[in-house]
Amino acid sequence: MATPEAIIISLTNHGYRLAQQQLYPLKNARHVHKPKPFAATIQQYFIAKHPLLFITATGIAVRCLAPVIKHKASDPPVLVMDEQGQFVIPLLSGHEGGANEWAREISALIKAQLVITTASAWQQPVYVLGIGCDKGCPETYLQSLIDQHISAEQLKRVVAIASIDLKQHEPALVSLSKRLDLPFVCYSAKNLNTVAEQLSYKSDIVYREVGCYGVAEAAALIHAHELTQQNAELVLIKQKNKRATCALVRSYPMM
Repeated sequence: MATPEAIIISLTNHGYRLAQQQLYPLKNARHVHKPKPFAATIQQYFIAKHPLLFITATGIAVRCLAPVIKHKASDPPVLVMDEQGQFVIPLLSGHEGGANEWAREISALIKAQLVITTASAWQQPVYVLGIGCDKGCPETYLQSLIDQHISAEQLKRVVAIASIDLKQHEPALVSLSKRLDLPFVCYSAKNLNTVAEQLSYKSDIVYREVGCYGVAEAAALIHAHELTQQNAELVLIKQKNKRATCALVRSYPMM
């Protein structure tokens, strides 16, 4: 799935020059100067999942986006930069949406000071891949989800695959875990329901079929927490195709 182009937003002459003279090497990015109507235009970019870089005061970005912010697991990354190009601040979706990584790229490009305020930004996260599938699902459906929704960098950090115990002998899942050289762990429906309130969506259909409100997200959330004994967060909410679902969860070990 193609990533929407990033939108660089400026309002002043200094901001315009910064965007034109120093940020032009950014790939898949477009500069918009003084868009009108301002709030409505920026909100539409945000809703369409465009990463946003404001060369404005932080307050402008906050007031503009406040009505459309939904959830850290699904909102696009948002950065703020001063018009002198001295500081870059990840404002929204730091861990989940990749704002921290994007800010690092920009700060290195223009030699600005990176200001990361999210907790545990210096730690290496643990990633767990949650997967659900129907009986007899071909492994190609699982791999397709991974290829479409999980970056190579994220996949390198995945430490386990998690699912429901009904799938502990499912050939495609067993084969995938062996091919990726990852442990394959499974949990009962009762256990998966302990994190039902953390799911991006509680499915009554899944509950009727297997006894829990979600498999991919729930299994990954539980295992990531077990590994670190810290809070786990959804990096990729449940994605699906005709035969399978996947989700990616991250947790930061205690130092």
